[in-house]
Amino acid sequence: MVQLVTEGPEYDAAVAIWNGAVTSRPVVVALCTTTADVQEAISVARKRELPLSVRGGGHDWAGRALRADGLVIDLTRMRQVSIEGDVATVGGGATAADVAEAADRQGFAVATGTVGTVGMLGLTLGGGYGPLSGRFGLAADNLLGAEVVLADGSVVQADDELLWALRGGGGNFGVVTSAQVRLHPLTQVLVGSFAFPYDEAEQVFRGYGELLDGGPDELTSVIAIVAGPDGTPLISVAPTWSGDLAEGKAVLDKFAGLGTPLSATITAKSPLEKLREFDGAFPDGVRYSIRTRNVTGYTPEVVAALLDGYATRQSPGTFVNIHHFHGVPTRTPIESAAFGVRQDHFMVELIEVGADGNWPREASTLLAPYSLPGGYPNLLGADDREQVAAAYGPNATRLLRIKHRLDPHGVFTAIALPAGVSGDMGTHSDN
Repeated sequence: MVQLVTEGPEYDAAVAIWNGAVTSRPVVVALCTTTADVQEAISVARKRELPLSVRGGGHDWAGRALRADGLVIDLTRMRQVSIEGDVATVGGGATAADVAEAADRQGFAVATGTVGTVGMLGLTLGGGYGPLSGRFGLAADNLLGAEVVLADGSVVQADDELLWALRGGGGNFGVVTSAQVRLHPLTQVLVGSFAFPYDEAEQVFRGYGELLDGGPDELTSVIAIVAGPDGTPLISVAPTWSGDLAEGKAVLDKFAGLGTPLSATITAKSPLEKLREFDGAFPDGVRYSIRTRNVTGYTPEVVAALLDGYATRQSPGTFVNIHHFHGVPTRTPIESAAFGVRQDHFMVELIEVGADGNWPREASTLLAPYSLPGGYPNLLGADDREQVAAAYGPNATRLLRIKHRLDPHGVFTAIALPAGVSGDMGTHSDN
């Protein structure tokens, strides 16, 4: 029988998620350790007519893991990871670090994001950009199978249609209690870390775009506008090379020429060590606000919008983080998985730490005229209705049809969405 808690230390731990700005309080939390527990929790929620959500890794910024006055299915006790050959079977509550650690012990790497505390399956269901994406695809592209508890309580192994939807379509089709994820034989990557003065930003962004244009799959990079140790803004560039190390050294050396480096290092690391780079950098319980846009390149207009937006920041913790989407995921046909954009682009994260949340909205508005429609589903919130409506491009109609077939009563709709939009703001919490 599933353990239900309404107060006390276990309840408090289950409703403590990454973003301290989220204050929703559920009526009850179901502490699940088995698939049968998940089935029972869904039955309880439906009988009592309680809104339902799922807490995976708990690294949730938009509050999808917690429904006010609802029931939370807590999967954090289901963190098992087992490996057979080049496939990992991953429990619904496993974090990216859990999977990467298990893979590392076997000489493998897994396509994850950039933060180890993020729930692996929540990340995967929404897409999953990361430092190995150019070579191995998004996390969603590496999803091979899934066990899912549907709204009626039945347990299924995802068929071709449901698996298609889970590859980037969100978690609103059911509760994914375990999944099979493809691993890749890789034990070392080269990691670059370069910092440039803020007054060279336009030059750095322009050269950065030129350096990455048509670059090899093995090179995937992040560029950021951040505050340095003394609070002075700077441009940070962090390329990762996942191919031959000698070849990669020559490629990464070129990044030092983007401007006048304040610092420049190139280090060989395991993929696990790369994932752990930011351990502790974004602590739980702090107020975070995030908006996202996709741009196709660093035109003068895009760079001006980024810099003008950053100039209006109110919090010293504000930063802009931009991911590189290219290579293997762009050669994946858009109709082959639910993820809605397959052209080369840069995914912009506008992140405010410890303030009122206004800045990301304002910066997003400045960038909107130069952006692709839609945005990254894992970073879209309840206020981003126009972007949500466009996020899945030509796949939206098929997603909506699958949603209606599997969950006609909207049991797993975590956030109310515009008419005609699939329930893509998944109940799985993690971005």
